[in-house]
Amino acid sequence: MRRIDVAYVLIQDEDTSKVLIVYNGDSGIWTLPGGGVEPNETLEEAAIREAKEETGYDIEPLGVVSVNEYKSEENNEHLVFITFKAKIIGGSRQITRPDEIASVEWVDLQVADQRIPYYLHGISGLVESPTIVYLDENKLPAR
Repeated sequence: MRRIDVAYVLIQDEDTSKVLIVYNGDSGIWTLPGGGVEPNETLEEAAIREAKEETGYDIEPLGVVSVNEYKSEENNEHLVFITFKAKIIGGSRQITRPDEIASVEWVDLQVADQRIPYYLHGISGLVESPTIVYLDENKLPAR
């Protein structure tokens, strides 16, 4: 079974009443911004890259709020979804990959909960969840 790691980002607006979601034209579903981790890329690097590619925003990951997984016998894949809470540090909203992303929208939590049902307590639950530390040990001083 092939393992695929996917990094997502939960981004709230300044007054924390809305979250940023994207509509994937390829799959026809709404998700948080994110995608597959490329070879030699850390989870955090993937989250930063995917957020920029899908939304136009530069982000700073603040920690992990969810880890989900799914085994697809049909596709012989084991998917692991890591969701970071993040804040915007630059850029501007834009669709940079129109062949992949059809829409980028700020929506109320209730709308996000309806459109993205893949989390146990919904997007609202993720917003309320504390982050856990994500650490790339390669960034630590040499031992």
